[in-house]
Amino acid sequence: MNQAQPTAGRGAAGWSVPSPQRVLVAMSGGVDSSVAAALLVAAGHDVVGVTLKLWGGPADQGCCSVADVDDARRVADRLGIEHHVFNFSDDFHAAVVEPYVAAHARAETPNPCVECNRHLKFDRLAERAWALGFDAIATGHHARVEATPSGRWALKRGADRAKDQSYVLHMLDQAVLARLLLPVGASTKDEVRAQARRFGLRTAAKADSQDVCFIGRAEGRAAFLGSRLALTPARVVDAEGHRLGRVPSVQLVTIGQRRGLGSLGGHEPRYVLDVRLEPGEAEATVTVGPADQLRRAELELRDLTWTGAERDGDVLAQVSAHGPALAARLSGTRLVWSEPQRRVAPGQSVALYDGDEVLGGGIAR
Repeated sequence: MNQAQPTAGRGAAGWSVPSPQRVLVAMSGGVDSSVAAALLVAAGHDVVGVTLKLWGGPADQGCCSVADVDDARRVADRLGIEHHVFNFSDDFHAAVVEPYVAAHARAETPNPCVECNRHLKFDRLAERAWALGFDAIATGHHARVEATPSGRWALKRGADRAKDQSYVLHMLDQAVLARLLLPVGASTKDEVRAQARRFGLRTAAKADSQDVCFIGRAEGRAAFLGSRLALTPARVVDAEGHRLGRVPSVQLVTIGQRRGLGSLGGHEPRYVLDVRLEPGEAEATVTVGPADQLRRAELELRDLTWTGAERDGDVLAQVSAHGPALAARLSGTRLVWSEPQRRVAPGQSVALYDGDEVLGGGIAR
């Protein structure tokens, strides 16, 4: 029997409730997915909660920690719904951790949260849900899915622009969008927390997770990568090739970085303009210079995916989770900025928009 029943009907801040379905909701142990589950129960859906066991190693943060699994289970108990744990740790290691390490070995800057969504939360989870007979999956992401007059499904930004997570969902296609519910996407974060308090959920005041879940705070990125690949020292030079210093690992340097380069002399701030790591060389090269030398007129993308039909032409491009959407023109895989922009680090995800609607995205070369 359900123990916490909010009023059925429309969701918070106008979330449109579809007809009752059997829904598998991904519960990370955070407030957003907790409220998503509560709203689904309120709307009369047959709801089952699931927490994904992704990281097989030690974890002290993110959705992989023991505390988060326990929070998800207790929220499910409060709502009177079943809760399960799916162990996808082998898939996570193969699809997220290994590519993350491999990208750093090439001196790229990967986005593991995007790849986790691509391969685990909206691939393996959906595959398991359909096999078990669920009609839909749901998550606590701050984004919206809306039906268009043409019958296509549109992925749009969340109502709370400061918490919008559509960037990390840009790889979703029509097959997934047609069976995806995002109950908190029409709410602000403050509204979500207020809902959680009204439902009596233990996660109401829980802080958001900000870091890569498989890298512990005590360990850090340098130790994590250092135990999995050979870190390569690099000389630091200016644009004319003059040697300015040295860094212990080129794999820990990213385009646009300013700090962590040691003392380079001079008075003007210097930023990483380029990173060169040639196979077989004992030492790599990091080129630095003033901020204006970071600007580029265009960006080449790879591995483009689309939420609907492919397209060229005017778009807005977002190169980080909460960065601005910048005007550009897309031609094939080439993105030409309306005004020169800071160089995007190879390996970073780029989401493409038309206003608030996500068109798709790719990865910076």
